[in-house]
Amino acid sequence: MGKMGVTLELDRPRTLRYGMNALVKIEELTGKPISKLDLENISMKDLRTIVYGGLFHEDKSLTPEVVGNLIDEYSSMETVAEKLGKAMELAFGGGKSKRPAVKKNKEENGALTDS
Repeated sequence: MGKMGVTLELDRPRTLRYGMNALVKIEELTGKPISKLDLENISMKDLRTIVYGGLFHEDKSLTPEVVGNLIDEYSSMETVAEKLGKAMELAFGGGKSKRPAVKKNKEENGALTDS
C-alpha cells in the first residue's frame, strides 16, 4: 500500500503526498535538507517548492511555476498551509513513534547495583 495523501482542491482534486522521492525533490530544489526547512518561517519560494514536491508524483507535467499559478487561481495560502501540514504529519507520523516505549530498570538490563 502506498503512502496516504491529503486532497488539495485546485483545478481538480490533487493529492499532496510526501514519500521518499518527493522529499528528495524538495531537497534538490531548495538546496536544504528536509530537517532544516522551518515550516513556521518559510519563504514563499520554498513553500511553492514543497507543494510542488507533494504533487509531482501524480502529474509529471507540473512545474513549481504551474503549481504557483494553480494555488493563485483555485485556492488560498491558508488552505494550502493547512493541507501541507496534514500531509507532512501523514508522511512523518505526526512526530509520534509507532513503537511502544520500552522501560527497563537497571536490574532488568543486567546492570549490577550496590545495595
